[in-house]
Amino acid sequence: MGEPKGVARQGVRTAVGADPHGDDGRRPIAWLHIVAPRGVIPTATSKCACGRDRSAIGKPRVLALIDDHTAHRTVCPLRASQEGRAAA
Repeated sequence: MGEPKGVARQGVRTAVGADPHGDDGRRPIAWLHIVAPRGVIPTATSKCACGRDRSAIGKPRVLALIDDHTAHRTVCPLRASQEGRAAA
């Protein structure tokens, strides 16, 4: 009977390749989710790891939430502490 595929012969260990994408240590802390199918009222949700959780229904409010989400990036305490660490 043959050996199963991928099994090393005579006790030789196979090396696992490095992750081609790597890990630079960054993690997402804020998410903006927009749903806008054609012909349907758009909705959006803005969440942040700092506890911010907002939502909007309707085009004017969704557009305002997008602007608010963008503005939150400059005042979020989690983001400010990460940028300070990178500069130090």
